[in-house]
Amino acid sequence: MDYLSKPGLFNLIAGVACGVCLGWALRRQFHRPSKARLALAANELGDGATSMSEGGEFKMVIVVRTDLKMGKGKVAAQCSHAAVASYKQVNRLNPELLKQWEYCGQPKVVLKAPDEETLLQLLAEAKSVGLPVSLIQDAGRTQIAQGSRTVLGIGPGPAEMGVVDICMAAKI
Repeated sequence: MDYLSKPGLFNLIAGVACGVCLGWALRRQFHRPSKARLALAANELGDGATSMSEGGEFKMVIVVRTDLKMGKGKVAAQCSHAAVASYKQVNRLNPELLKQWEYCGQPKVVLKAPDEETLLQLLAEAKSVGLPVSLIQDAGRTQIAQGSRTVLGIGPGPAEMGVVDICMAAKI
């Protein structure tokens, strides 16, 4: 006797399969990390990141030097280098934090720094609060001299840690 000829068994199997697929789809669509998971991700960043904002928002900040007079394409390429380097660093050090940033929509803020001194000051301040940083140096193949520090990537990190505030305090 063919097991599929029994309508009850076939309906049961089809119903369970549809329910599992629908459950997975809804979980991916509507799942938001708990506050405990967000706090855990922040705590793994370091001592300066022990508390989280109510919304659990994370941001990446990219700071570009303006005194180098880079073209728009060069700026875009350097910012891309900073974003990728920051992503790879956090993926290696704290993949859970990276997941939280992705859940937030991967927000990025791009700011201008007037000179290298300001860029290095921001680097030191971000490090002091435990934020991941990526300082990009140009390879010197086009517009900029080799080794020039062009862009600083900060984060991603909890917005409450002042990822953007650090930059605003430096009056960028």
